Amino acid sequence: MEKASSILASVFGSREPVASATVATIFVYPIKSCRGISVPRACITSTGLRWDRQWLVVNSKGRAYTQRVEQTLALVEIELPTDAFREDWEPNDISYMVIKAPQMEPLKIPLNREHAAIDDISVWEWSGSALDEGNEAFEWFTKYLGKPSRLVRFNTVSEIRAVDPDYAQGYKTAFSDEFPFLLASQGSFNSVNELLEEPLSVNRFRANIIVDGCDPFSEDLWKEIKINKLTFCGVKLCARCKVPTINQENGSVGNEPTQTLMKFRSDHALHLKEKKGKVFFGQNLICKDSLSPTGRGKYIAVGDPVCVLQKYPSYADAPV
Repeated sequence: MEKASSILASVFGSREPVASATVATIFVYPIKSCRGISVPRACITSTGLRWDRQWLVVNSKGRAYTQRVEQTLALVEIELPTDAFREDWEPNDISYMVIKAPQMEPLKIPLNREHAAIDDISVWEWSGSALDEGNEAFEWFTKYLGKPSRLVRFNTVSEIRAVDPDYAQGYKTAFSDEFPFLLASQGSFNSVNELLEEPLSVNRFRANIIVDGCDPFSEDLWKEIKINKLTFCGVKLCARCKVPTINQENGSVGNEPTQTLMKFRSDHALHLKEKKGKVFFGQNLICKDSLSPTGRGKYIAVGDPVCVLQKYPSYADAPV
């Protein structure tokens, strides 16, 4: 699609941006490091997709648990009301998030109740207050993980977790690792799978937006794109941690796909400016329109065309 679009644009001199790909899948991860939800559409908020990484499981000291240490979080399933992904939906007294895990009774978390704020919650470099989801959630996660564990919700009223200003100034996120959105292409994923003895599921990479129809890894150099009239900027190639090596179906840990990615997706292989021995897959994004006041039409949907407005000239120019 990408090559054909470029040819058509050059022949006909189109002034309108031409689609280079299509949104194939959208994932929302309500609880950090737990399973995601595939949705047909998702609203854009000031911190990312609505409901994405709004909750966090923490230890007795308030420090975040992630799959890097607690692999069994990969088995925790999340359900939200179907209508929760509508643009105009607001929770009421019978709206719940349902949490499920093997050998555990379902846990229902009310979406519309007052919370007590607790201090000294931390995730990576950030610390602040968060909203405690109560004793029932504490007992559930403590039993599941075998150690004192609380479920907390990001305190959007009093807290701001800014993204690294060296990459994007004025933007914020909730409990995501670094940035509000992560994009990857189906073509890139297919290219990796072709090199593996056992194909992996795309959920290993925990992206929010999966696009299809473009050349493999072309998304690495997308500096500015438009999806449903919303402008997104690629601000940093995504350096991958241990999580892609964790089987999201059973929580087991292996060597792939990192071992294979090291051969052609390392900073050395890509000739990046900084050499730190990392491997890269996907592009971190911010949305320019997330800074504007809330309004209708701020959502993306499966099937939306992805129009590339600007590209980085080469990997040497791509921010890492």
